[in-house]
Amino acid sequence: MDEILEVLGLENRRRHLPAQLSGGQQQRVAIGRALITHPALVLADEPTGNLDSQSSQDVMALLCKASRHYQQTVLMITHNMKLTASADRVFRVTDGELKELGGETE
Repeated sequence: MDEILEVLGLENRRRHLPAQLSGGQQQRVAIGRALITHPALVLADEPTGNLDSQSSQDVMALLCKASRHYQQTVLMITHNMKLTASADRVFRVTDGELKELGGETE
């Protein structure tokens, strides 16, 4: 747990209740819950959906850092094409058809 808190940047918030955390910190806790068991695959459905732009950037950086650190694959679903910039592969589903966009966005 100490290692996850360090990766999340939440060492100093260890004893705080959810109501005492910002939205970005709560999102980090949710990511920590997903990472704590070291799964090979992390599914992230709109991981930055309710966050401001800075918190969104922080959460994406955290997901990237954690996936490299723990050698995990992150499968992220998002409507925010800006978030795909850090992805290794990008796919788009349009009218039920899956298309690979590579590292580019349309």
